Amino acid sequence: MINRRHIRLKVMQSVYAMQQSHNTDLVKEEKFLKFSIQKMFDLYVLNFQLLLEVQKLAHKKIELSKKKILATKEDLNPNTRFIDNTLLNQIKDSVSLEGYVELNKLDNWDLDDEYVKIVWEELNKSDFYKEYMTSDDSSYNTEKNFIITFFKEIIAPNEKLADYFEDEMISWVDDIPFVNTWVVKTLNKQKSSSPFVLGNLYKDEEDKRFTSDLFKKVVLNQHKYDDDIKEKTPNWETDRIADIDMILIKMAITEFLHFSSIPSRVTINEYIELAKDYSTSKSGYFINGVLDKLSKDYQENNKMVKIGRGLL
Repeated sequence: MINRRHIRLKVMQSVYAMQQSHNTDLVKEEKFLKFSIQKMFDLYVLNFQLLLEVQKLAHKKIELSKKKILATKEDLNPNTRFIDNTLLNQIKDSVSLEGYVELNKLDNWDLDDEYVKIVWEELNKSDFYKEYMTSDDSSYNTEKNFIITFFKEIIAPNEKLADYFEDEMISWVDDIPFVNTWVVKTLNKQKSSSPFVLGNLYKDEEDKRFTSDLFKKVVLNQHKYDDDIKEKTPNWETDRIADIDMILIKMAITEFLHFSSIPSRVTINEYIELAKDYSTSKSGYFINGVLDKLSKDYQENNKMVKIGRGLL
């Protein structure tokens, strides 16, 4: 499921896009923000689909080998351990996966099946695949660990797949690492006695509301923060502050003033990390200094009210 940091990233991207395009249609941009987050779920599902498509391809190759005119003993009595993998078959039988694929018409691997072949070829020549196929250990943990290794070693780091996903939707470039981790967590949680069920996009309704509320409150109130920022950055002209840094500072101020349940230190730490990943090399230090001064000022002037113990 999407976490608060990734929600903040998505909001940052949307605010930046609005500023760069000089678009003031808040409703339209909020819809696109929600669409971008929903498309993350498509990416999540496509990864499970890819596992199944590789399984299908392996099965097809086995059936073709049996029909050879000069079929060998190995062709006629193939090793079916991979296509019989318990976890793969749980995923294949998943009602939630099948329903989502049909409802959203995810036919990527039918249209672009060359990526299925690329993944299969890499898997087939890997040492861990050969070891798995010849192992006598048929426990569920072994079956599951193999699929997790398959995903982590073959699918997740595949550059051709990454390029393909980025071409499909530009926002996926920042979502791929997050979604890969989400897929692995889902696989790790799976039990032999339970049907496979897709995870939830949001942790709860509160996180879903947080997405919209943060975006709207930043866009509607950001102009009010300019004087406060200038006061805490006397040695900086506004146009010298990186665009992303300014957006992150204004998002943090919005959390200080409008989200009473989020501790100020949590807010500061979250935006420092985003600055490190998405702005300049010195942005983390700069934002830390500005936000620390602002939070103390708001607290002293009773502008920042946090509910609960230890929230400042």
